[in-house]
Amino acid sequence: MIETKNINFHYGDYHALKNISMQMEANTVTAFIGPSGCGKSTFLRLFNRMNDLIDGTRMSGECLIEGEDIYKNSGQVDELRKKVGMVFQKPNPFPKSIFENVAYGLRVNSMGDKKFIEQRVEESLIDAALWDEVKDKLKKSAFELSGGQQQRLCIARALAVSPSVLLMDEPASALDPISTSKIEELIHQLKKEYTIVIVTHNMQQAARVSDSTGFFMMGELVEFSETKKMFLNPEKEETQNYITGRFG
Repeated sequence: MIETKNINFHYGDYHALKNISMQMEANTVTAFIGPSGCGKSTFLRLFNRMNDLIDGTRMSGECLIEGEDIYKNSGQVDELRKKVGMVFQKPNPFPKSIFENVAYGLRVNSMGDKKFIEQRVEESLIDAALWDEVKDKLKKSAFELSGGQQQRLCIARALAVSPSVLLMDEPASALDPISTSKIEELIHQLKKEYTIVIVTHNMQQAARVSDSTGFFMMGELVEFSETKKMFLNPEKEETQNYITGRFG
């Protein structure tokens, strides 16, 4: 579903990602763990070309989604971002109503008529486990929702345009434990329909939600394997040291 081959990435002279090759299966959750500044968020942002927005960056290697190298055709970025949704660390609803937040991508991309948009908004809020909480206040401001609800609203907004991949950059790090638990439960549900890639500082969270885990350190992919295996029987000493809290 997602494959990278010999990815190298630079911010100016800084070599941020070094020769990374990885395969992620469809309808699974892949977690990236590692100390701050190790390259995991930079790697995640490659999959919807968010790093293109930063001046002075360059990349070599191949990044394939559904067999297509997403860096081959520079004119297809908007199409790519419909296919690859993104949820950020802090909830970032737009200053609009709950309904218009979810409808935003559909309207911008001229996707469907009024009835279709209403249907997709409802379906997306149901998929994000938020519909029952907001169905009677869709015209109210998104800012009236709690932090956890706002994050689920941002997930619904990403789902509305029917992506196949969902990227999550520490989606629960700004949330309380109850909201975090709801987001994790939601990730389990969503992988039935989407391929999910998540960056997390929380190793327990990686162990709970992911099928596979990649451990990054200083721009290198130290180890990538089935999550259970990595946490119970890692191959590399650096992985063992990080997981057991000896550094990081």
